[in-house]
Amino acid sequence: MLAKYISYKETNSFSPIVLDYLDGKEALEPFYAYKPVLAGFKEAINNRKYTVNRQLLTDIIQKQYTGISKSAALDGHIQLLKAENTFTITTGHQLNIFTGPLYFIYKIVTAINLAKELKQAYPDYNFVPVYWMATEDHDFEEINHIKVEDKMLTWEKQAAGATGRLSTPDMAEVLQAYQGYLGITENGQRLSELVEKAYAGHQTLSAATRELVNGIFGEHGLVCIDADERELKKEFASIAYQDITGQHSFEHISAANNALTDIGYKPQVNPREINFFYMTDQLRERLVNDGDGYLVNNTEIRFTKESLQQEINEYPERFSPNVVMRPVYQEVILPNLAYIGGGAELTYWLQLKSNFDFYKVPFPVVMLRNSAMVIDQQSARKMHILGISHQNIFDANADLKNAWIKAHVSQDLSLEDQRRSITAIFDHIKLNAYKIDKTLSQTADGAKTKALKLIYTLEKKMLRAEKRKHVTSLNQIDGLKSRLFPTGVLQERVLNLAPLYVLYGDDFLDALLQNFKPLDYKFTILYA
Repeated sequence: MLAKYISYKETNSFSPIVLDYLDGKEALEPFYAYKPVLAGFKEAINNRKYTVNRQLLTDIIQKQYTGISKSAALDGHIQLLKAENTFTITTGHQLNIFTGPLYFIYKIVTAINLAKELKQAYPDYNFVPVYWMATEDHDFEEINHIKVEDKMLTWEKQAAGATGRLSTPDMAEVLQAYQGYLGITENGQRLSELVEKAYAGHQTLSAATRELVNGIFGEHGLVCIDADERELKKEFASIAYQDITGQHSFEHISAANNALTDIGYKPQVNPREINFFYMTDQLRERLVNDGDGYLVNNTEIRFTKESLQQEINEYPERFSPNVVMRPVYQEVILPNLAYIGGGAELTYWLQLKSNFDFYKVPFPVVMLRNSAMVIDQQSARKMHILGISHQNIFDANADLKNAWIKAHVSQDLSLEDQRRSITAIFDHIKLNAYKIDKTLSQTADGAKTKALKLIYTLEKKMLRAEKRKHVTSLNQIDGLKSRLFPTGVLQERVLNLAPLYVLYGDDFLDALLQNFKPLDYKFTILYA
């Protein structure tokens, strides 16, 4: 695949805070520790002081991979985690069935490529790409469906508790539907075998997702970790107790949100007074302070301060951090150097630094994942015929149509010259009127405004009339935009891996691995 690159700003799809962060705007400097550039990584490496239990971490990862075939690269990376000169490069995501939207794949490729780039730049250190599985998430409705072209496939299930613990045997119907789409081509069969092995071969969604991701990326040494583990939670227990009883994250993140708002940015998440859930197999409910103690929402379970301390010490696995405390947990148990996320994630990480500082937990380099658009051959031909480049394909439909009309009509539809002439005439009339009677200048201004409005209206009517003469080409622009921007958003937010893998197989993944450049901060256009 041929790769082209444009700036993120040119896509009109990224928020001001993301663009300003990438540009290194001074106003955002208090909200992160290291610039997301090579020199920033070197500074982070030099400053890292870890207390990570590396042996425990590797033992748990090895246990989680029981029954899963590991590549030599993966096995090597797991062993490297024991070494003090090894860092992780982490990305995270929900357990969407069949990998969900493409940006899940893009996150992982960014992590793999960044680890490789850092190894080349700093050969004395090791860098291991990690996929942090959001197994404790409880938003089943966000992960139980997938859109494959124009068909929505849904895993119908009465779900409760953490999604990673959900049983998968009842996925047979949606699995069969997905495999039916994949078809009988060699590429389709390859992906079909991977999802069959994952979802039919394991009992939980966490294990199934690890199997599938390992099948796709295991050869590149990607390590999947499920932090829903008692022994890992024990490493975090003291912070969990401090934060629940002291509400420190609420205090520090609220202050950071106010500071971001003061300089013109909109925070992505808002902290709660208590940023933990209480979790058992069929339960994940917020922990709240009701004035008399600590109550598990929608249950009869409650704790005093003393019994809460005892519960956390005896059952640390029952305390699940929410979106603002999960990053702290991650950095406590991993020797992590960088976190890679999308625009929304990048924004909320900028809200968290003061909380990390309070708990004396190292803050990682925060990276924007790579983004891409795949332009198939049919779309590329239409773009060529219509005179639309990979830069202006991101313009709004109306702007593309107006530009096409103006480029393809024989006469100039712009009445700008006439507007200037009318303005000059009325300005002259106003001057003469003023000499006769000062009050007439306002009348002259009013007449000029009416005349210019008539010219503007006429210009719009001329453009609409011209559009009616070229309805076929203009409909082709609509079709092209709809194909490349399904539901009006970036392709990566809607499209699943399936259609691209069926068409291109491993060549698609290879193209991502060859062309994603994490430290260049450019949007990637891939011509298939």
